[in-house]
Amino acid sequence: MSQDQTSPRGRGRPPSKAARKKALLTARDILLSEGFGRLTIEAVAARSGVSKPTIYRNWANAGELAMAALMADPSARTDMAGRSLAASLRSQMHALVTAFATTRGRQIALTLAASDPESEMAKAFRNRVILSSREAGRQLIGDAVSRSEIAGPADIETVLDMIYAPVFYRLLVGHLPLDIAFADNLVNQALDLLACASGRSGTI
Repeated sequence: MSQDQTSPRGRGRPPSKAARKKALLTARDILLSEGFGRLTIEAVAARSGVSKPTIYRNWANAGELAMAALMADPSARTDMAGRSLAASLRSQMHALVTAFATTRGRQIALTLAASDPESEMAKAFRNRVILSSREAGRQLIGDAVSRSEIAGPADIETVLDMIYAPVFYRLLVGHLPLDIAFADNLVNQALDLLACASGRSGTI
């Protein structure tokens, strides 16, 4: 049985969400100040006070934790309730662009471009960044459909690919800047695409 399971909650051990946040912020500090090579589960556990079993319940390895930490912005607004699809998508795209515009983000992108597709890092990037962002977009579009902001697209999988693929293509190829202007233009194009799929015209 793990230490988390045996320690009384009343002795100050943080609840699961608090422990997860603490581990993420610690990992982000290590990643941004020391680099990916110094980010280990052991280092995060030692500095954050969150047990290794708790960390491993959230992330399978250091690569997954690094990707989650890179995307974790303590100042970002995460409450999407009541926000339009345009505002929600723009917030998400800004977060993606900002994360990979950092020095560490660019270094990770270069590492990914040269890595084996089956490496721990590449798999973590697919799972924790690409697929996670895509699923978040699916939820945002589904919420917009449920409140009748848009009609449901006939082929949601293709729509999601068209929205998110350009971000990761530009990140990995590096032929043009990955910046806020690009994120805004991409969101505008995505909204036009969804408007057409809804039988409307113009940006939502």
